[in-house]
Amino acid sequence: MPNEETDVRELALAVFATSGRLIATGNELVAPLGLTSAWWQVLGALRYSPVPLPTVSIARNMGLTRQAVQRVVDLLAERGMVTFQDNPQHRRAKLVVLTEAGLAAVTRAEQAVAPLDKEIADRVGRARIRDAIQTLDAMNVILSEWLDRAAPAALPDPHA
Repeated sequence: MPNEETDVRELALAVFATSGRLIATGNELVAPLGLTSAWWQVLGALRYSPVPLPTVSIARNMGLTRQAVQRVVDLLAERGMVTFQDNPQHRRAKLVVLTEAGLAAVTRAEQAVAPLDKEIADRVGRARIRDAIQTLDAMNVILSEWLDRAAPAALPDPHA
């Protein structure tokens, strides 16, 4: 008999399955543009941020490791899609800035995925999509709180 816990587990499994298919579909759609889903994620995070971000903020916002995002950012920089600016808040953590080439690449990616976006919107419906966003946002808050509480416990005790 289903209960709240199994509902949460079913939702988590659905999110995992959807995430995997979203990445695979994204790779398929943006490969002809010379991009990967990971590159597109970072470019999109920069496009929709009101301010330039350091790598650690991009990673935190996307739920990824800083190291994984740093690898992508370095590849994007090699290809001229992002550049770096000094960060007035932190000397070593440069700000990642989208270049014109990066903006053009993310725009092309969005154009490539637009027909799929429309099909999903038409078949799922805007209200259900908005509900899903609210649900996932609420879950992300809870998960972040759990991770924040667990982080100090994961550190070794220097006095042990």
